[in-house]
Amino acid sequence: MWHIKCSERMMNMLFDTTTILIAAVVVIAIIVIAAGYVKAPPDRAFIISGIRRKPRILIGRAGVKLPFFERVDKLYLGQMTVDIKTEQSVPTNDFINVNVDAVAKVRIGTTPEAIQLAAKNFLNKDPEMITMDLQDSLQGNMREIIGTLALKTINTDRDSFSDQVMEKASKDMNKLGIEILSCNIQNVTDENGLISDLGMDNTAKIKKDAAIAKAQADRDVAIAKAEADKAANDARVLAQTEIAEKNNALAIKQAELKKEADTASAVADAAYEIQQQEQQKSIQTATVNAQIAKAEREAELKQKEVVVKQQQLAAEIEKQADAEKYQAEKKAEAELVQRQKKAEAAKYEQEREADAKKAQAEAQKFAAEQEAAGIKAKYDAEAAGIAAKGKAEAEAIKAKGIAEAEAMEKKAEAYKKYNGAAMAEMMIKIMPQMAAEIAKPLSQIDKINIYGTGDGTNGASQISGNMPIVMKQVFDTMSEATGVDFTEIMKAGTYDAKVNKNINLSGDGVSVNIDKTNK
Repeated sequence: MWHIKCSERMMNMLFDTTTILIAAVVVIAIIVIAAGYVKAPPDRAFIISGIRRKPRILIGRAGVKLPFFERVDKLYLGQMTVDIKTEQSVPTNDFINVNVDAVAKVRIGTTPEAIQLAAKNFLNKDPEMITMDLQDSLQGNMREIIGTLALKTINTDRDSFSDQVMEKASKDMNKLGIEILSCNIQNVTDENGLISDLGMDNTAKIKKDAAIAKAQADRDVAIAKAEADKAANDARVLAQTEIAEKNNALAIKQAELKKEADTASAVADAAYEIQQQEQQKSIQTATVNAQIAKAEREAELKQKEVVVKQQQLAAEIEKQADAEKYQAEKKAEAELVQRQKKAEAAKYEQEREADAKKAQAEAQKFAAEQEAAGIKAKYDAEAAGIAAKGKAEAEAIKAKGIAEAEAMEKKAEAYKKYNGAAMAEMMIKIMPQMAAEIAKPLSQIDKINIYGTGDGTNGASQISGNMPIVMKQVFDTMSEATGVDFTEIMKAGTYDAKVNKNINLSGDGVSVNIDKTNK
């Protein structure tokens, strides 16, 4: 039994392994097919190369390439237009330089050999690039054909010219795998206007031939017209005679026919009335039968329409009822789900709002505590600063008051010690400054006109004489203010003072006697 079970297990494992390998191979095959699947349109050839010696060609069908081992290249198979122009003048067989414009319609050949040749030259190229490659070869072929033809032949037989160009170019194009579908000559011009001259010559000949033909035709027309007039006159006389005879016979015949016609008409009228009455009777009978049949048919149709409408109405009512029932059920379910979602959303919003309010309250509490601590610290610092500032200002005011008091006291003591001589010395020291201040207004004068006074003195002497007067007035004012006679002080520089060495200074309560005889 044990061996049997082991064998079964091994068989199962082997089967599972085989199944997995097959599945893996299938998956890999599907991936390869999906990655290498290509489909060629009708106007392009897909060339698959890589493994095989001869590439595969797909035109308008699908295929599979092996990834990493094969590649796909494209070749355009549609019709292409090549402009063929002689960029320079080409001499014809009769040595006339001409310029020719032509258009050729080409395409890559559809045979495998042509496609292989074209693939070697035009693989993965756009139609514009292919036409550019073919243009030089076609232009050369057209130049060769132009050199073998005369100018008149090129202009008069363009079909033969284009056929020769196609025949000449086909040999070169076949080597490239190209097929020429058509070649049309668009325009032929020459440098000296010979084509226009040939046209003028032909025009003159045509005009000459036309003029001669017209003269001959006019002559023939005149002769024929005269003969026709004569024959017409003879025919007209003969015709009028015959007409008169025929009219007479016609009148006789008409009378006989009228008689017979009247008789036949009377018989026909009677028969027509009888036949008409019979037909009206048959028509009325058929009309009544048709109306009865129509009424029966309409009644039958109306009954069927009633049955159909009843069935449609019942179906519509049942369908509408089912739809309204389904709509009501879905609406109730949607409203229930919506109410549940709104309740859950409201609950979630309330919880979030409660948490937010709680966090906000805690934040406000912390902010208030911080603000209170900051305000307290600020006020404490301001109070300490105000106290220190007040104390410093009080000390400064105190020191300043003491210093001012001491200065005033010392100044008072100095003033007490001053006598007239000291005051006089002080006044003397400021006299130069006073003189300068007195003369300052005169220094500000830019221009002055001086006129004589008529008393024998000029204006300038009067202005210069004002200075001592002003100084004397100042000295008198100072003497009155201080009680010191500044005149005696000024006499100290006189001869008497210098010789006698004796100067007396007197004032209110002050007397100074300076004796310099022994000095």
